Amino acid sequence: MAPQPIYLTVLQHLRKQVSQGRLKPGSRMPSENEIVRQFGISRMTANRVLSLLAAQGVVTRVAGVGTFVAEPRVHSHPLQVRSIADEIRARGHAHECRVLKLETTRAGAEWAGRCGVPAGARLHHSLLLHLENGVPLQLEDRHVNPKLVHDYLLHDFTRTTPHEVLMRAAPIQHAEHTVRAVFPDAALRKLLALGRSEACLLVRRRTWSDGQVVSAADLYHAGSRYELTGQFS
Repeated sequence: MAPQPIYLTVLQHLRKQVSQGRLKPGSRMPSENEIVRQFGISRMTANRVLSLLAAQGVVTRVAGVGTFVAEPRVHSHPLQVRSIADEIRARGHAHECRVLKLETTRAGAEWAGRCGVPAGARLHHSLLLHLENGVPLQLEDRHVNPKLVHDYLLHDFTRTTPHEVLMRAAPIQHAEHTVRAVFPDAALRKLLALGRSEACLLVRRRTWSDGQVVSAADLYHAGSRYELTGQFS
């Protein structure tokens, strides 16, 4: 039999270190230079190994920071409307929210259609980055009908969540989810600390109360750190 390619030997060795708990979730992986020295391979081969481990969800590569053993992948049910903060806290982890935008805007054609309002109508807009144990997990781009939730922009979303505000003001009676994979642009890749070849999982959500659209949101997730699972009957 032909000998196994060297990159596969190194890949299997590192995967075994993770599976046996010698490299624990959240710990730093050997760098490219360390792998080169340890195994006597080229830097290109070392980069290939780490890229494959990232594609397999074994590690997370954070640009400018390093490569880390991935936490067990986060699961969410596709038919549940639940706060990302609640999901994170239910795992016993720390949730943090960074407010990137909080503004009143005029609805363009796309958001007007999704929110059920005329083009040019006023909408509340929030852009929030949610982190789990300091690692970016979700970018939440949300538009809210101000006629239904007039005080939306007055809330401190580092202390509460849009989900909690909306549930108090206009309890959900109906919801719609669309799920797709998207390739992030440079800005989104930077916010979610994604590798160059890593995709995003996008959940497009709309919620209704009393027959009117309350909120429409694009929820972008790091593809290697989040997935939707569910059982149906």
